[in-house]
Amino acid sequence: MAILAVFAILLAIAGGWYGLQIHSAHRLLMRMQDMSFDELLQEALAGKKEAKVTVGVIKDGQMTYEVYGSDAVALDQTEYRYEIGSITKTMTAALIAQAIQEEKLSLTDTIDRYLELPDGKVYPTIESLLTHTSGLDGYYFEWSMLPYLIHPEKNPFQGITAEDVVQEYQETKLKEEKEYGFEYSNYGFALLGLVLEKVYDTDYTSLLNGYLQEELGMRDTYVSNGDADFDGNWIWESDDAYIPAGAVVSDITDMLLYADAQLGEDSVLTMCHQPLKQINAADKWERMGGFGINEEGMSWMIDRENGIIWHNGATGVHTSYLGFCPEKNTAVVVLANLSQSETIETTSIGFKKLMEISQ
Repeated sequence: MAILAVFAILLAIAGGWYGLQIHSAHRLLMRMQDMSFDELLQEALAGKKEAKVTVGVIKDGQMTYEVYGSDAVALDQTEYRYEIGSITKTMTAALIAQAIQEEKLSLTDTIDRYLELPDGKVYPTIESLLTHTSGLDGYYFEWSMLPYLIHPEKNPFQGITAEDVVQEYQETKLKEEKEYGFEYSNYGFALLGLVLEKVYDTDYTSLLNGYLQEELGMRDTYVSNGDADFDGNWIWESDDAYIPAGAVVSDITDMLLYADAQLGEDSVLTMCHQPLKQINAADKWERMGGFGINEEGMSWMIDRENGIIWHNGATGVHTSYLGFCPEKNTAVVVLANLSQSETIETTSIGFKKLMEISQ
């Protein structure tokens, strides 16, 4: 009985702490509605001694950027290299769109058309993987992930090969062919990377680096080799299957080029912006922080209420945001060496700036 009583007290304490955290978060979100970009940045970077946050803007046809440090003090315009995390998915989506235009695949194709997978299973379509509506989990546990449980800053996807991903699917069963709800899936983009390797008969890293650097002119953007400019970078092996989900390194100049390309008339990129699924994945609190999603394109999140298209990203010590407003011809990029556990997230900072310049 004594043990049960102690357990009950601990649960009550934990529940009370959790309740306070939720209450505090809601209060912050309420305050954020009335905070300017400068005020939000000041609060986000208060006392962050090692912070390096780069904010790029496209407005009136001009591309500019600023670098901020602790307490939002403006720093020299150094072009730091950051891990952009899941913004990589929009680049994988662009490769899919290119393959569709070249008639190498179709949105309605199921992945077993391209990958050697056993008969008698339910397989997702290319479209459902791009829109995170495949019914697949975000990832599936592999023994190589054990170090991540001890050191959360490390890359949990390092060392997971194509063979691991295919084997995992053999053990993972979608029970029926149906419309699944939105569930963000890194695993789904690992599968898309394998499909791209098959249809182009080349490795994903070479495929993506070539597209970014040669087609889009992003010369300093590439699949990471661990050389971003901050300690704690994610390490990837050359054949890691999750590279298509979040392994790119870039700088502000290249990411502004990428944002500007989204505002242009490139048929591959504009194809990615077209809505494929109704989502409505964010509640009112998330919308206050800039996470509105009404529809999903080819990886891109579409916020109809605010007229923006966006994506964000996170690795161990990096977070990123890219959002653009097609009607206003504006865009914002935020690259930061801040983790996603920060009280005020990089996405909120970027969303606030984009709303201000799009008025």
